[in-house]
Amino acid sequence: MRLLISSLVLALAGMAAHAEDADKPFVPGVRLTTPWTAEAEKAAVPLPEYPRPQLVRKAWLNLNGQWDYWGGKSAPNARHVPATAPAFPDKVEQVRVPYPVESRLSGIERLGEVNLWYRRTFDVPATWVGQRVRINFGAVDRIATVYINGTRVGFHDGGYTSFSFDITDQLKTGRNEVVVAAFDPSTGDGMLGKQSLKPGGIFYTPSSGIWQTVWLEPVGAAHVARLDLTPNVAKQQLQVIVRADADSEVEAVALRDGKPVGRVTGRPGTELTLPVPKPRLWSPDDPFLYDLKVTLRRGDQVVDQVDSYFGMRSIAIGNVAGVPRPLLNGKFVFQFGPLDQGFWPDGLYTAPTDAALKFDLQATKDLGFNMVRKHIKVEPARWFYWADKLGLLVWQDMPQTWDAETDVTVRTRAEGQMREIVDQLRSMTSIVTWVIFNESWGDFDHRRMADTFKAMDPSRLVDTHSGINFEPADQGKGDLIDLHDYPGPAWVNWQPGRIAVLGEYGGNSLRTPGHMYRPDSKCCYLLYESKDAVTKVYVEQAARLREYAATQGLSAAVYTETTDVEEELNGFFTYDRQVQKLDFERVRKANKDLIRFGR
Repeated sequence: MRLLISSLVLALAGMAAHAEDADKPFVPGVRLTTPWTAEAEKAAVPLPEYPRPQLVRKAWLNLNGQWDYWGGKSAPNARHVPATAPAFPDKVEQVRVPYPVESRLSGIERLGEVNLWYRRTFDVPATWVGQRVRINFGAVDRIATVYINGTRVGFHDGGYTSFSFDITDQLKTGRNEVVVAAFDPSTGDGMLGKQSLKPGGIFYTPSSGIWQTVWLEPVGAAHVARLDLTPNVAKQQLQVIVRADADSEVEAVALRDGKPVGRVTGRPGTELTLPVPKPRLWSPDDPFLYDLKVTLRRGDQVVDQVDSYFGMRSIAIGNVAGVPRPLLNGKFVFQFGPLDQGFWPDGLYTAPTDAALKFDLQATKDLGFNMVRKHIKVEPARWFYWADKLGLLVWQDMPQTWDAETDVTVRTRAEGQMREIVDQLRSMTSIVTWVIFNESWGDFDHRRMADTFKAMDPSRLVDTHSGINFEPADQGKGDLIDLHDYPGPAWVNWQPGRIAVLGEYGGNSLRTPGHMYRPDSKCCYLLYESKDAVTKVYVEQAARLREYAATQGLSAAVYTETTDVEEELNGFFTYDRQVQKLDFERVRKANKDLIRFGR
C-alpha cells in the first residue's frame, strides 16, 4: 500500500509540472516491439477493420494512415480555436493515425505536446452522391475540434468516447481536407486513467491526440445513431431502443444462425420488445451471439440499414445458502480474471493491430479465466466485440478525474462523461459490472453515484468503490463490497444484499531481462527469482481464494495483472507479449479449479 501512495504522489507532481516538461525530449525506456509492430509500421491503412461491430454499415472509408502533424512549441493553442483552421507551416511532420503521438508507432514519439494539429485530404466516393456524409472518431484524447475545408464543424470534450459530425454541407467536388485540433495537457482536470507526464511505478506514459480509428460513412437524412440493447432472459425478449430521427419507422429482426427468430416494428426512441423464443444463453462456456438487422424506413423507402449483434444473458444478485452471490443466467458463477491495463510498448493506448487487441483476451481465456477487469480505461469497440465473441465477463472501470474530488465544475464534467461511457457501452453483452471509483482516486459522492449508475443501467451490477480499504472507506452503497490486498489474498465479509469480492490482489513480480521496458526496474509488490517460484505462489493464492469462497462468502477475485506494463513486472506476459512468465498449464488448472467452485 505504501508503494501505491508514493507512486500516486509522484504522478500528481508530474501533472503539475507538465508545462516545464513540454520542452524536454521524451526519453522512453527500451523500445520494445511486439509480434505485431512491424505489420503496423508497414500498413498503408493501420487497423483496417470496421471499428464499430454493433452498428455496421457496408459503405465506409477508413482515414487511418499518414496525416500531416503540427505539434510542439510552434503549434497554436488547440483548446481555444478559431472558426476557420489556421494555415499549417510549409514543413510539417508525418504522424501515423490512430497511434498516440507519444508512441513509437505514431512516428512522433514525444511527450508533452499539449497542442496537437492533424491534417489530411480525402475524396468522397462517387457512389455516395445524394447521401449525408459523417466523419466518425473512435476517440481523441482529450478535447477535439474538427474542421472540413477550413470550416469548423464540431467540438468534443472527453478522451474515452466516440463522436461524429455531419460534414455534408462543407464538402466540395474532388479533393477535401480535414483538420483536427486536439488539446491534451494530461492534467487532473480531465479523465486520465493511468497516464502521467512523470511515468514511473504504477503510472505510465500518456496517450495524446487521435488514438482510435477515424472514418467516413454515408447515411440517409434519417439514420440510426445508436442502438440500446438490453436482454430480458426471463421474458425471452430483447429490449431495443433505436436512436434515430423520430419521423421514421424501425424494423428490428433477430437472427439465429442466419434464420429470423423474432421481429418487431415501431418508432425510434421508444422501447421495443423483440421476441427471442427459447433463447440460447450467452456465457463464458457458450458465448453464443445472435445477429440483429435494423432497418429504418420513411413510408416505403429504406433510408438506413445497419447490422448488429447481441447476446442473451442475465446478471443479478442471488442468495445461495445464505450468502449473496452473483448469478449469471440464474446460477452462481465464481468470477475470476486479471486486471487488464490495456497498454502496449509500441502503441501505448492503441493496440498495434486487431489481432493484438484480441491476443490479450484470447490469452486470458486460454489461461482458464472467465472474467477480466478493464482498469480505468475504455477500449475501442472491437475490444468488447472480442470479449463478447470469446466469452469473457467484463468489469468496466470509469477512468478517474483526479480534480473531481475538490472541484465541483470538474466533477460535473466527469460525471457527464461517465454517462457518455455507459451510453456508448450499454449494449455490450460481456459487461456485467460498472466500477465507478478505484480506491480513492478522484472519488466523490459515493452513495449518490451508486444510485445514479443503477438508475442509468439497472441491468448490471455496480461496484461503487473498488478498494474500500483506501480512504474514504465503504459507504454501504453498491452491489459489491470490494477489497484490495497485495500480495494477498485477503477476504472481506459480505453484507446482506452485497457481494464480497477481492477487486485486486497478487502483483507477483518477475524480472525478464531483454523483455523489460526499464532494464533496472524492480516494480512492484513482491519480486521472485524464477518462473517456478512465482508460479508456486500464484497457485497457492488461488487455493486460498477457493477456501475463502467456500467458507467466507467470497464471490469474485481479480489478479494483477495480464501483462507487465512499463516498470511493472507482475504480468502473466512480458510487456512485449513475447514471454510467458508463469507456467501456464499450472495456472490454467488452478484457475479452473477455483471457477468450478459452486457448480
